[in-house]
Amino acid sequence: EVQLVESGGGLVQPGGSLRLSCEASGYTTVHYCMGWFRQAPGKEREAVAALDSDGSTLYEDFVMGRFTISKDDMQNILYLQMNSLEPEDSATYYCVADSHGYCDRGSWYRVDHFDYWGQGTQVSVSA
Repeated sequence: EVQLVESGGGLVQPGGSLRLSCEASGYTTVHYCMGWFRQAPGKEREAVAALDSDGSTLYEDFVMGRFTISKDDMQNILYLQMNSLEPEDSATYYCVADSHGYCDRGSWYRVDHFDYWGQGTQVSVSA
C-alpha cells in the first residue's frame, strides 16, 4: 500500500521560509513522477511543482523561482523548499505521486495525473 505523509507546514510571516517533507512508503521515489499541489479555502486544488524520474523539474508560474522541489531517493522523501512566502501561498499542501513513470508535460498540472495523495499539511502565511 502506498502512503504519502507530509510534514513541515506551519505559520510563517510574509517573506519567511518553510520546507515541506513527504515520506513515501510502499513506493520508490526514484522511478516515478512526484509533486506538490495546494488548495486554499474556497479555491480549486492547483499544481505547484513536480519532479520527474529523470530529475527534471516543473513549476507553475506563480512559483517564480521562490520554491524548489527535490527528493532523497535513499530515504524516499520528497521536499518542497518555499522561500519568500506570501499570504497568497496560504493553503493545504498535498504530496502527490504517480504510477506512470514520468511527468507528462501536457497534464502534470492536472489533479487526475496523479494516483496517490497525502493527507496534506497546512501552510499559513500571516503577519
